[in-house]
Amino acid sequence: MLEEVFSSVSRFYDYLLERTDARVREYPLMQSPIQMTLILLGYVFFVLCVGPRYMANRKPFSLKTTMIAYNFFMVAFNSYIVYEFLMSGWGTTYTWRCDLCDTSNSPQALRMVRGAWLFYFSKYVELLDTVFFVLRKKHSQVTFLHIFHHSILPWTWWWGITLTPVGGMSSFHALVNACVHVIMYTYYGLAAAGPRFQKYLWWKKYMTAIQLIQFVLVTVHISQYYFMEKCEFQVPLFIHLILIYGTFFFILFSNFWIQAYVKGKRLPVSNEDKPKQNCITTVIEPVVVTNGKHLENGNVHYTNGFAHNGKVKEI
Repeated sequence: MLEEVFSSVSRFYDYLLERTDARVREYPLMQSPIQMTLILLGYVFFVLCVGPRYMANRKPFSLKTTMIAYNFFMVAFNSYIVYEFLMSGWGTTYTWRCDLCDTSNSPQALRMVRGAWLFYFSKYVELLDTVFFVLRKKHSQVTFLHIFHHSILPWTWWWGITLTPVGGMSSFHALVNACVHVIMYTYYGLAAAGPRFQKYLWWKKYMTAIQLIQFVLVTVHISQYYFMEKCEFQVPLFIHLILIYGTFFFILFSNFWIQAYVKGKRLPVSNEDKPKQNCITTVIEPVVVTNGKHLENGNVHYTNGFAHNGKVKEI
């Protein structure tokens, strides 16, 4: 029985290598799904176990300069990805409807391959978001939604650019996601720069709304496939997966929106997590504000620490 399982896995692996697009085979992290799977498992293990245990008896790192540089680098990086997507199809020849995979070696197709790989690689860079949370002991930010979103996207995109690196139907969500990240990392960079930039962050409350709009656009665009009389997209499975992805994350982010802005559960409990021996950290529940409003510019302040009964406890 076990031998049959290994044999089936081996056949599937060989089949996958045969189907791998030759145009992306030489790019880093594209030779095998094993590499990227190990990286992502290591990421999850670090943020849930190694990192919290390492920081348990240490003061949080400031990382202010590092985070400013990182966030504005990500703004530039995602802006470049958006530009490449536009110049290699979305702003030139794509119809925004049934755009099939281009299997040629034309300059535009090769440019889209490079743009798709850059987007894929950016998902690994974004893993630093969580690493910074752990090192700064921002445990309330390391949620299931955050970890799941950061780990599942690069894993699924490996399969996407392995089989369909060039195609409008399979890359629209990447274009939209890169646009959203230009906005998000601009906000993060300004926020990390200090209080003097707070006046430029009035649009903070719209961040989750921007995320929700992203998933609506992705879902509406990919849903066209089901209403077209003829669209012979080469790998229909990816159409279904993108639809599921857009719908699933819309539900998750909608739940966050309701909890944060409707029920007012925005402020995390201020208990500093102590990692347990089995590497499972304490779950942090949000504080419910009795009047249903979140406290912004109010009486509770955080100075690299946590608020307890309206007083500041510094770390």
